[in-house]
Amino acid sequence: MKILVTGAAGFIGFYTSKVLLNNGHSVVGLDNINDYYDVNLKYNRLKELGIDTNEASEFNKACQSKKDLSFSFVRMNLENREELPKLFENEKFDVVCNLAAQAGVRYSLENPESYVDSNLVGFLNLLECCRNFKIKHLVYASSSSVYGLNKKIPFSTSDNVDNPISLYAATKKSNELMAHTYSHLFKIPTTGLRFFTVYGPWGRPDMAMFLFTDAIVNNKPIKVFNYGKMERDFTYIDDIVEGVVRILEHPNKERIEKNDLYKVYNIGNNNSVKLLDFIKEIEINLGTEAEKNMMPIQPGDVERTWANVDDLIRDYNYKPNTSIASGVKAFVDWYKGYYK
Repeated sequence: MKILVTGAAGFIGFYTSKVLLNNGHSVVGLDNINDYYDVNLKYNRLKELGIDTNEASEFNKACQSKKDLSFSFVRMNLENREELPKLFENEKFDVVCNLAAQAGVRYSLENPESYVDSNLVGFLNLLECCRNFKIKHLVYASSSSVYGLNKKIPFSTSDNVDNPISLYAATKKSNELMAHTYSHLFKIPTTGLRFFTVYGPWGRPDMAMFLFTDAIVNNKPIKVFNYGKMERDFTYIDDIVEGVVRILEHPNKERIEKNDLYKVYNIGNNNSVKLLDFIKEIEINLGTEAEKNMMPIQPGDVERTWANVDDLIRDYNYKPNTSIASGVKAFVDWYKGYYK
C-alpha cells in the first residue's frame, strides 16, 4: 500500500514508518519539525529512514530532493489547508496513519493555542482530505489521558471519558468524536488508538524515561511527582508499533460489510508498574542510585493508568510481551550510544 504517516519525525511515527517500509509498503512521511523538543533528535530519526542532511537550514531543500521508491518526506503543518489537499491529490494514498500532534500534558497549560492548531484544526483538515480523496482507512493516535480521573482499573474503552483534566486530553477526546462523525457521515473507516506511556530508544526527551536517565547520568536530582505514588502502564515502542501496523495492514472488509466503521482501542502493556520500580530499573542499568526530589502531583497528571487490551487481542491477536527490565535496558543502551 501507499501510506501517509504524519508525525514521521516523531518517536512513534519514526518507528511505524520503519516497520511499514520493512514490510514492503511505500511511505510518505509528514512532519512540521517543530521545536517542542530538540529538533536534532528528529533530524537523526529521519536520517535513519534515509532522509539525510548536514545542515538544518538546508533541511527543506534536502527533503524536496530526496525521494526514492519507498520513502519520501514532506515538511508541512497539518493545518495547512492549501498544501495538504495537494499532497493527497498528488500521492493518492491508500491509508493514513495520523501520529502528528502537539504532545505533552504539562505543556498544554503553557501553550494551549498550539494544541488547538495541531490537534483540532490539523485533524479536521486531515479528515477532510480523507473524505475528499477516498482514503480506505484512517488510523490515528488518541491517548490514555482521555480517561482523566477515572477510578475504575484497568481502563476500558467502554468507560465514560467525559472528564479530561488537561487540554491535551480534551483535544484527543475531540479527535475521537470528530472521527466518529466522519465515519458516520462519509463512511470512512477510522480507528483511534489510546496509547499508554510509550517508551524506548529514540524516545521523547520530555518523557519520564528520558528525563530520569539524563538527570542520573549528569549527576542531577530527578523530580518524582506525587511523592512516588504513581503507576503507569509503560509500553515498549516495539509493542506499540506492532499493534499500529497490524491495524494498518488489516483489509477491514468485515467492518465495511457490517457498517462498523468507527473503532477505538487501548494499546498498552496491560500492566500497571509503580513509578519507583520503573526508576529502580533505570538505576540498575546505569549502576547509579538517583537523588530523588519528592514533589506533589502536577496539574493535569493522573495517579494511575492501566490498559485493558482485551478487544485488541480479540480483533488483532495483539499481545505485548516486552518486560520493563528488557525495555529499560534497551533505552539505556541506546542513550549511552547516542550521547556517547
